[in-house]
Amino acid sequence: MTSLITAKTSDEEATNDLGTHQLFAAGPNADLARHELAFGRLSLERVDSSFISVLEASGLTGRGGAAFSSWRKMAATDQGRGGVFLAAKPVVVANGAEGEPLSFKDKTLLAHAPHLVLDGLLVAGRAVQASLLCIYTTQDSLPAVEAAVAARHDTRRVKVVPAPETFISGEASAVVNSISNGIALPMDSRQRLSEAGIKGRPTLVLNVETLAHIALIARHGAGWFRTAGSERDPGTRLVSLSGFCAEQVLEVEGDASLAGVLAEAGVDPADVQAVLVGGYHGRWVRPLDYRLSPTGPEDHVVRPGAGVIHVLPVTACGLDTTARIVSYLAAQSARQCGPCMFGLPAMSRVLDAIAHGDRDSGLVQELQRLGKLVGGRGACHHPDGTARLIGSALETFSDDVRAHLAGSCTRSTGRTP
Repeated sequence: MTSLITAKTSDEEATNDLGTHQLFAAGPNADLARHELAFGRLSLERVDSSFISVLEASGLTGRGGAAFSSWRKMAATDQGRGGVFLAAKPVVVANGAEGEPLSFKDKTLLAHAPHLVLDGLLVAGRAVQASLLCIYTTQDSLPAVEAAVAARHDTRRVKVVPAPETFISGEASAVVNSISNGIALPMDSRQRLSEAGIKGRPTLVLNVETLAHIALIARHGAGWFRTAGSERDPGTRLVSLSGFCAEQVLEVEGDASLAGVLAEAGVDPADVQAVLVGGYHGRWVRPLDYRLSPTGPEDHVVRPGAGVIHVLPVTACGLDTTARIVSYLAAQSARQCGPCMFGLPAMSRVLDAIAHGDRDSGLVQELQRLGKLVGGRGACHHPDGTARLIGSALETFSDDVRAHLAGSCTRSTGRTP
């Protein structure tokens, strides 16, 4: 059975559900006293660069979307202090921007467990000998974060930075650009952030959920972390469920089955046409015989990305839904490169034409051609993610595509996202 915890977005609902699982063990809206009662006081005395080896043994991957090995990012930043950067102390950033419209797991985590995130930030900072720590998050989360920082004596080096609520504001280089220059746009730079980021210093950007897991690994060790999940995807992860179900955040074991997650969320498979996994840069899937894991055979695994699971009911038109998402993504362009400035609007127009009555049989081929043109050529991964979403829609809703091109739609256009 999939192990889950429901962390409802309202405080009243959360009170009934939190308190028995890993990330929310301190209960809803946990203050420092309740946090330390549940997890124990954090000790940094033994934390140094050797913690990177512990992180490697744990198998923790990033929970912000890209699923990079957390220890590799930390090690790269630690090594970035060598050579010409010998005198430059690193910066560690807790990224809670969560610009993905269907994601609210990070907001929930910062509301209910901000001290666990702060613990992880302090551990990461100690491991790479950082001189500056930042929490970058949206306006909604600022009060809880600022209150948590103010309640502690070990957070004097922590700077809280507001993040704009845009889709690309959480991209790592956009985070650095925003903190450094107040411009939350990706930087088209060949230099790695681990070598030169904020103020030219080696910079480590980690998602807030990743840091919460790091806090627990620092307390309990790599072996404890691996007691949940699977060999290829150890530990737990948070997922945001929305669409044709109650909005909720679940803590699920790594390698959990999608069907099991939906069942625990109270979703009847008979009501489900398809599921968008990974968010607006994710993938539509059906049937539901997939497992959520960042690695594994493509025919059995769907990558959870930022932990988004959006349920599309049988009554909704998947093409109409995807067309509206792509229209949003085209408008969220950083307008710094051709694929974003011209490619995404062009793809949006073609998909919109298919979704809304154009019978030109060449439209699908045109979409595929545009996808190849934008793929791998953007200043950031925004064009790639958008092309991936469109490709999955053409595959998953292939019957609907044929119906639309024949002049009919077998479903309503209920607007769920």
